[in-house]
Amino acid sequence: MNCIIVDDEYPSIQELSYFITNFSSIKILNTFDDSIKALEYLQSQYVDVIFLDINMPKLDGLSLSRVLKTFKAKPLLVFISAYSEHAIEAFEVSAFDYILKPYSEKRIKDTLQRLESCTSTKCSYNKITLGKNNKLYVLNINDIYYCEANEHEVLVYTKDDQFIVSSSISDFYKKLPQDNFFRSHRSYIVNLDKIIEIIPWFNNTYMLKLQGLNSEIPVSRQNILLFKKLMGI
Repeated sequence: MNCIIVDDEYPSIQELSYFITNFSSIKILNTFDDSIKALEYLQSQYVDVIFLDINMPKLDGLSLSRVLKTFKAKPLLVFISAYSEHAIEAFEVSAFDYILKPYSEKRIKDTLQRLESCTSTKCSYNKITLGKNNKLYVLNINDIYYCEANEHEVLVYTKDDQFIVSSSISDFYKKLPQDNFFRSHRSYIVNLDKIIEIIPWFNNTYMLKLQGLNSEIPVSRQNILLFKKLMGI
């Protein structure tokens, strides 16, 4: 796996380079203090990961990331910033992670470990970062019980909390491991590991009860056969 760093602060580049070199096997191909030059480089050179500062002159990190979304081969994006208020926008462009400055060694190591679990064809997400009230929370993927579409947002439910993600439910579903999560309905995603009861419902459908929650999750008719296969019914 290889990467580039795009940051207009040289000390920040040095510090991040130290962490990457000493705590991972990720190879740093290049560093840039100018996002325009980084974009020119990326037009002819594929990289697996970009560590991208948000507050950049000429072309800010979020704008660069939107250009990169049009690329056929899309690198993973790890945003770095001294400010938390851009976190929601960052995850709208499918950021892999969002790291705040000054860097926490533990936080950097965790991100590097997650990156190294990825390959060019599949990324194993053990954790996910969700924003709430201008704060970032790093959760284990399996802490998510279910997700519900709400117009142009997704409501993400854990046992004791709720997060709102500005995304379509289809796009958010792509971020979740398909072995554990199932699109039971056009408006719902359910964590199969959390199901404790399958209740027969109208028109040969089901309602699902989850561990420790009162909510019931529907399984639509068009998804019933696949659900039965997954659950061995």
